[in-house]
Amino acid sequence: MSNKPIYVELAIDASLDELWKYTQSPELHEQWDLRFSEIRYLPKANESDNQKFVYRTRIGFGLRIEGTGESAVIMKNNRKDRLSTLAFASDQRLSLIRQGGGFWKYEQRQPGQPVTFSTLYDYRTRFGPAGRLFDRWLFRPLFGFATAWSFDRLRLWLEERVPPSVTAERALIHYCSVMLLLLLWCFEGIVPKLLFPESGEMALLGGTGWFAGAEREAVRLLGLGEVAFGVAAAILHRKRWAHLAQLAALLLLTIPALAFNSGIMAEPFNPLTLLLPMAGLCMAAYWTARQLPDARRCRRRPAANPRKARRRSNEIDL
Repeated sequence: MSNKPIYVELAIDASLDELWKYTQSPELHEQWDLRFSEIRYLPKANESDNQKFVYRTRIGFGLRIEGTGESAVIMKNNRKDRLSTLAFASDQRLSLIRQGGGFWKYEQRQPGQPVTFSTLYDYRTRFGPAGRLFDRWLFRPLFGFATAWSFDRLRLWLEERVPPSVTAERALIHYCSVMLLLLLWCFEGIVPKLLFPESGEMALLGGTGWFAGAEREAVRLLGLGEVAFGVAAAILHRKRWAHLAQLAALLLLTIPALAFNSGIMAEPFNPLTLLLPMAGLCMAAYWTARQLPDARRCRRRPAANPRKARRRSNEIDL
């Protein structure tokens, strides 16, 4: 059974010429597309020849994938719609992709309306059945996600003038903050409250006098609540109010402990040493939650006639 081709579609509020420039110029294309670290056009013998190029993708640990490609341009409807076909291949044994093809399509129904920018591509893999399984369950979903995420990063660049380097830094800070907050909420809920409540949590709760005789059960419920709260906040990380809610919850958990047991401030690790870094992470996640690329904005299935689209993507070979 063959894997489905990758399809991504997004409406971008930009002129057709501007979108064309940012997707067809190698020095601009490589800035927003996660799939490529470097794209270099090769000289043409004749102006009418297809454009050949080489590409490189860094995959970490000093390794990179290299390959070659060839693109052609088709103008339609008096230049209102455009189609850029693509073929690519890699002879590098490390590359899962052996060769493939696809297209970029630009459609603008009326002047001044957003341009519908879409791509469909497919490829053949190396390493036999193992390569196909790896591609089906891991590589292809990630590759499709990277394509959609990159499309929305391009949209932010053209619509809101946020450079790709800024969105990359913002996304890194945001997701690191969200993950650290999730880990801290889960640690605080599981380790000192569910696993080792006698280590001090029961004494802190007992000092308030609110749960006389039921401190253990209250600590367990509080631990479960912190884990659930951390997971919910991570799921809602794009909602800026979710990070303000975390900040409010931290204050509600910390102030009673300090009010009823002020002597705890003399200890090297006290509620304040946890509150301050978590509050900082909340604010970092809050500030970076705006203008984040979101792959979910993209359509991932062709609107009609997917068999024809699949056939077109496979017609292009090097």
